Amino acid sequence: MRGDGDGWVFDPDGARYWGRFGAAGLLVCTRMDDGGIGVLLQHRAVWSHQGGTWGLPGGARDSHESAVDAAVREANEEAGLDRAQLEVLEDSVTHEAVSGWTYTTVIARVPEPVATTANGESVELRWVPEAQVDDLPLHPGFGRAWPELRRRLR
Repeated sequence: MRGDGDGWVFDPDGARYWGRFGAAGLLVCTRMDDGGIGVLLQHRAVWSHQGGTWGLPGGARDSHESAVDAAVREANEEAGLDRAQLEVLEDSVTHEAVSGWTYTTVIARVPEPVATTANGESVELRWVPEAQVDDLPLHPGFGRAWPELRRRLR
């Protein structure tokens, strides 16, 4: 089912962003067996915007949704995560475009690496140790936000 947020926003410089009312993604973290922090990343389908890169399950916000609600909904659609599994910790605007379009990253945790189910927007979903995130070809927006997000995880 398409929401009313589906659609592109164009900045005066030609940059385009998915989500008429902005977008949101879920950064899910957990304690790994070795005691370190792991995060759930999505290898984006090649056909998607910035396809082939790694980022967060997420997408367009609908007009009636908070950023948290949108991020949790998208994580359910793209990774099969159930809201009841998540403890939402915080949210932060990690990108704001000239047009006013925003991307909000919602940080949540789960008690252990939970099973995921990828939909057609994902090549793969993977629990990645936080120290190895930079080794992957990251979605440009996530790559810019990652250093600060990583700091917040600690």
